[in-house]
Amino acid sequence: MNNRYPLKTFLTITLASLMLALSASAQDAPATTPAADYGDFSSATLTSKAWDALGQKNYALAIDFASKCIEMYSSQATEMQAGLTEPAPKETASSLWALNDVGTCLFIRGQAYEAQGESKLALADYKKLVADMSFAQTWDPKGWFWRPSDAAKQRITVVEFEAL
Repeated sequence: MNNRYPLKTFLTITLASLMLALSASAQDAPATTPAADYGDFSSATLTSKAWDALGQKNYALAIDFASKCIEMYSSQATEMQAGLTEPAPKETASSLWALNDVGTCLFIRGQAYEAQGESKLALADYKKLVADMSFAQTWDPKGWFWRPSDAAKQRITVVEFEAL
């Protein structure tokens, strides 16, 4: 330490230099993902936000929204699935909102995991969808319902083949 500066001045200058360096490195650091806004916490909102995040390739956020929907509505979805022997017709499919949204979110989360190279996690979601939510349906804006379990079966085949 240089004797020209008293200790207090030296520490102040050192601290200011450190703060300036930290501030500069923080500006260079990638932005962190802000906390998710779950909106009204409805399954429809969470599913929509999960789709949007997946479309924007924000996989962490897609996983977060999908996971929240699965966590909150799985028991209702399981009850709805248990009462079915086949997919509901188009006219009544939307009445199975929890089943449809949880099944869709399992597919979305599987897609996000797969995009991140997390094959085991993706397979777990795809297999759960096929085994437990096979009658879930997803509305396509083009005017029809499709079954995410059918798409999950295809992804299971692809992911397992790629793992060989």
